[in-house]
Amino acid sequence: MGYLVDSQKDGGGGVWGGCVRTLIRRKQVDSIHARASGHHHQLAKELSILHLIAIGVGSTIGAGVYILVGTVAREHTGPALTISFLIAGIAAALSAFCYAELSSRCPSAGSAYHYSYICIGEGVAWLIGWALILEYTIGGSAVARGISPNLALLFGGQDSLPAFLARQHIPLLDVVVDPCAAVLVLVVTGLLCKGIKESTFAQAVVTSVNICALLFVIIAGGYLGFKTGWAGYELPTGYFPYGVDGMLSGAGTVFFAYIGFDSVASTAEEACTFLFSFRFPLALVKNPQRDLPLGIGLALSICCGLYMLVSVVIVGLVPYFAMDPDTPISSAFASHGMQWAAYIVTAGAVMALCSTLMGSILPQPRILMAMARDGLLPSFFSDVNKSTQVPVKSTVATGIGAAILAFFMDVSQLAGMVSVGTLLAFTMVAICVLVLRYVPPDEVPFPSSLQETVDSVSLRYSTTSQDSNGEKPETGSSLSEDNTSPLLGKGAATVQYLVGNLVLNEEKRRKIAGWTIAFTCVGAFLLTYAASNLSIPGLIRYTVCGVGGAFLLCGLVVLTCVDQDDARHSFGHSGGFICPLIPLLPIVSILINLYLLVNLGGGTWCRVSVWLVIGVFVYAFYGRRHSSLSTALYVPAAHADEIYRSSADSLV
Repeated sequence: MGYLVDSQKDGGGGVWGGCVRTLIRRKQVDSIHARASGHHHQLAKELSILHLIAIGVGSTIGAGVYILVGTVAREHTGPALTISFLIAGIAAALSAFCYAELSSRCPSAGSAYHYSYICIGEGVAWLIGWALILEYTIGGSAVARGISPNLALLFGGQDSLPAFLARQHIPLLDVVVDPCAAVLVLVVTGLLCKGIKESTFAQAVVTSVNICALLFVIIAGGYLGFKTGWAGYELPTGYFPYGVDGMLSGAGTVFFAYIGFDSVASTAEEACTFLFSFRFPLALVKNPQRDLPLGIGLALSICCGLYMLVSVVIVGLVPYFAMDPDTPISSAFASHGMQWAAYIVTAGAVMALCSTLMGSILPQPRILMAMARDGLLPSFFSDVNKSTQVPVKSTVATGIGAAILAFFMDVSQLAGMVSVGTLLAFTMVAICVLVLRYVPPDEVPFPSSLQETVDSVSLRYSTTSQDSNGEKPETGSSLSEDNTSPLLGKGAATVQYLVGNLVLNEEKRRKIAGWTIAFTCVGAFLLTYAASNLSIPGLIRYTVCGVGGAFLLCGLVVLTCVDQDDARHSFGHSGGFICPLIPLLPIVSILINLYLLVNLGGGTWCRVSVWLVIGVFVYAFYGRRHSSLSTALYVPAAHADEIYRSSADSLV
């Protein structure tokens, strides 16, 4: 009785069956064994919890906060803006909890791409990685083009920049080029190539200046508010001039101000150091299981606190209907005779944009590196410089691409595409948590070079099983025609689970949990799509909402009743953060993220679809053929350690 399945020889099904199996093949968590094999250079293990917080806060707090408080207060919330920031922060925290658990269990470069590849499969992981590439490229370019006008204001006006940095219109091409944006992208790229510790220190300095500007707004604005009587709160319209609906609409808008904390997860591999020997136990020099969740949580908490305090002050200084939508903070101080405060606010906005630019370019080389390590992209992107221990080639390629876009293109119309990649990643991370808890991968891929070791272990178990049954063991290879499908759980004791009054074995429990997760996601999509699309006829709309809500509610009830998989305790790197309130928390996170995705607009989705279709062709003609799992051998996870030990003994 064999224990092996080859990813390319599994069962029948013809061409389509092979394609489906390719899309759902999953890789292993980067374990101590994989690290010990030394197939690729590791990134520098330099980041402490303070570095992670600097990355999270710097990537999240952009110049948007200097504008959002005016736009959202005028059009959606009024004085209730603070509550909108709180609700949006809680919604972002749901995704942060999911990121915290996965980054703790799977501390490797790649973020949502890496988690999707481990928990869901290669096809979904590719699309997430491809979408994240688009997100970071356009996001970095858009941020860079926003720096030059703010920088010009800081030095006295729109025409105050030197001619070689100022924006110029080229009549022949009918484009407005921005040399300052391109130069800033290249400077940040060079800084990132210098080393992760150096670039993070620079980001921390820039972020500190931004935070100081926000603290000035809070303290000076609070003083003015107490001195003048908080005119913005003494209005006949009350605290909710647009009602609860307006407050919730405002929360949906300011939610995007929290995007950026996921950059912490992309640096997971640089937050830990492993020393491993087959003769000695694993030595953990730094603790990613503690630092990564704390870095994500504290970064998000700091951002939420600053957002709420700034909004409390600004909407109190000036009535919401009198706010300047473009410069709400500067105009609020100017209305109280403090015109000079505009320089501090503008300096803070410039620093915020610079920090966000660094946070936008930092993760993409690590996404490219992770995809190249897995064979889905050329190995060029996986090279790590031996001196700086940074993926220099990926960083340079990212910087050049972002600089070209920032120089030639007005990417403001493409800014919505940034949100697609982020929200897709948030959704998949929440789904990964459900998969990890209820149906974690129970097979481990091994390289084909370990074929003999796998056969040896497989034959040993086959002989033991047949002897225990009184059968005569067969001779020959363990890879017979009857052994071409994975023997999940065979040869082991049957595990039973109690669901209400129903007793389920392990196989049935996994099937029920897996299908329930799928139907829950379908229900969340149907509910959010029908609820958001007012053009659908009323009867059809309410019917689809009812069906989606029923799927969602039934999925929540079933997953609450079904026991979680015992293998979750040993999956990945144990001992880290555990996401609470399973399955409620990830399901609510999925619902919120899908609602925001559906409401991004048809134009945004059309542009993103073009990019995703290009990604499908790249995967079909390159990634699928060169994947490191194309010749992988899958064995039950219960026997993985023995195969590793056998392969190690054969090398001694």
